Amino acid sequence: MKPLISARAPYSAIVDRPKLQLPHNGRMWVWLIVNVEHWSIERAMPRTVLSPPMGQPLLPDLPNWAWHEYGMRVGFWRLYDALNQRGIVPTMATNGIVCESYPRIVESAMKKDWEIMGHGFVQGPMHKLENQQEAIQKTVDTIQRFSGKAPVGWESPGLTEDDHTLDCLSQSGIEYVADWVLDDQPVWLDAQPKPVLSVPYTVELNDIPMMLLQQNRSEEMLLRGIDQFERLWQESETIPRVMAISVHPYVTGVAHRIGYFEKLLDHIQSRAGVVIQTGEEISNWYRKQVPY
Repeated sequence: MKPLISARAPYSAIVDRPKLQLPHNGRMWVWLIVNVEHWSIERAMPRTVLSPPMGQPLLPDLPNWAWHEYGMRVGFWRLYDALNQRGIVPTMATNGIVCESYPRIVESAMKKDWEIMGHGFVQGPMHKLENQQEAIQKTVDTIQRFSGKAPVGWESPGLTEDDHTLDCLSQSGIEYVADWVLDDQPVWLDAQPKPVLSVPYTVELNDIPMMLLQQNRSEEMLLRGIDQFERLWQESETIPRVMAISVHPYVTGVAHRIGYFEKLLDHIQSRAGVVIQTGEEISNWYRKQVPY
């Protein structure tokens, strides 16, 4: 009988883990992820904010494509300023094709030493790809060719994986993934030819479910973010935790939400002992302390 995909992450209780020493004598990690995607107007949109007239889907879907395009033209730059003004270096999860379709964005991220993490070549579930290995390698090669460095991190579109995805990622040199939202610390995952590390990502402090699916008011990012931070800060006194915050330019980058995001960043940075690092930095530090 074929093992379940969940068998790649053997159970481990967080209270049984070895003691971790964070960099800079820190107490807890915070990881910021900016998701930058390419939506093609000739295809159905990955998400929608406006339903079609009389419930009949239309192509081209101009209003929903334009909703996303606003994030690339305007929203991204609000996020960019908010992070740069505070000296925060995030991870940018991006489709490989963004290097070709929105080079201005990728170049600006590189200028500030943002980590670039693979996020599929185009936006769509991994399960639907005819050849996952080919698509993953194309993403890695495109980012490497554009930036001069191959990505070591990966976030599948929609966090989708099947039984083969981890092995394909490992084969292409990916060292850590953000798809397995199952812990507050990094977790080793079985993969071939090399194990892959899961760095704690988030669906709770992710603006897609928070704002688009749950349809909360704009201040929810701040309110929920403070509550999440304060509890993880308390628990990190004995067992260090990772707090991830995931945002999208067309969601958090709009005018009525960006201020709450900035206030959350200020709250986090006001606490000495918070270590804000990229996924790659967290992955590298963890694997030195807790080898596979």
